[in-house]
Amino acid sequence: MEGFVSPLWSNIFRQKPEEESLAYFLGTLPLFSDMTERELERLEALVHVREYDAGETVFSEGDPGSGLYIVRTGRVRISSRSNQGREIELAVLASGDFFGETTLASPAMRVASARTLEKAQLVGLFRADLLETVQKNPAMANKLLLGLTRVMSERLHAAGQELMRLQQVGSTAPTEEE
Repeated sequence: MEGFVSPLWSNIFRQKPEEESLAYFLGTLPLFSDMTERELERLEALVHVREYDAGETVFSEGDPGSGLYIVRTGRVRISSRSNQGREIELAVLASGDFFGETTLASPAMRVASARTLEKAQLVGLFRADLLETVQKNPAMANKLLLGLTRVMSERLHAAGQELMRLQQVGSTAPTEEE
């Protein structure tokens, strides 16, 4: 009987595999890739995890924004309304994707809506949490802000490239006179 652990007690003493921990998941994201294991554990304690049902609204266009959301599981649809009131799908996000980051550093109105397509787990990081981290752990906040800046810069660059491509396609399209 020595060495035997009752199944009743095994779950209490067994630690979660590293791959299942929130800190591990956060460390796989480019946003937090420069953080140490200890900083990721601090970040894990800072963020807010919430389960959403399928079809649940995370936020609506025009709502005040206060932070970003990271998709841990499930899928989230980002959409916006046209001037005619039609809903336009901008993106479908899955595990590891994040959205709403523009309101993390500066509060602003949401320019799109976010709704879950299926049961989802989202991780929220809000402006109040960031400001608290700036006060309590400036080095960690600096890494977080640099990661955010890097990712936003990459996104702006990609958006600029896409605009240039679309302009080139538009300028080579035949006009009505041709």
